[in-house]
Amino acid sequence: MVIIPAIDMIDGKAVRLHQGDYGTKKDYGDPVDAAKELTDLGATRIHLVDLDAARAKADGSDREQVRNNRRIMERIRSRVPGLLEVGGGIRTREDAAELLERGMDRLILGTLFARQPEVGGQWVEEFGPVFLAGIDARDGEVKIAGWEAGSAIQDIDLARRAKAQGLCGIVYTNIAMDGTLAGPDIQRSIEVARAGDLPLVVSGGVGSNDDIRRVAESQDQGLTAVITGRAYYEGRISLAELFREFPQPREFSW
Repeated sequence: MVIIPAIDMIDGKAVRLHQGDYGTKKDYGDPVDAAKELTDLGATRIHLVDLDAARAKADGSDREQVRNNRRIMERIRSRVPGLLEVGGGIRTREDAAELLERGMDRLILGTLFARQPEVGGQWVEEFGPVFLAGIDARDGEVKIAGWEAGSAIQDIDLARRAKAQGLCGIVYTNIAMDGTLAGPDIQRSIEVARAGDLPLVVSGGVGSNDDIRRVAESQDQGLTAVITGRAYYEGRISLAELFREFPQPREFSW
């Protein structure tokens, strides 16, 4: 079981939100220090989310913070080994190219993929199999634009499109569970994994070591990895213990 610690970023700081609500932001310090600490504990893959980019205005008038966050990501790359995956606000070819040039290994397509799945396929052809579909849903409906807008698309349908467009995996979040520490939605994650027939990363709701063990019990049903954020920062899980129990891979095909 791959355990992927998350670092969400706003204004250059590591933060956590509750169910995607920006008004519930809690700061957790310097993202570079957080990434180094996670790597020292044994993480070999880190999930970075640019929340400023996720809700950036289409006219680009508030892009300076996005640029700053990407500079911080590049600093993280210079400090830690392992795979870095990035989500949040990747909407243009230039976004993808810049992040890859800054040393990011995987890019998660959310809003763009929900609106224009064919673009994901085009980018796979240009840049290679480095893209995952970020499927964030509430009651089965995919949410976009930093979870602040609906899409009228079902999570299972978008998972099938991810497979068809050649994406290498899926990061699935049940928004209702995100930041709650109440446990991930394993059953719906399995349904999405089956529909997409791709490696699926479960995100949202992890609150204990046992939650991660329960995801591990469903590996044979397509659940390849699990993301943890708030539970780690608040001391509710022991990554050191989990990494001893689940030795982490050094190489990834997805």
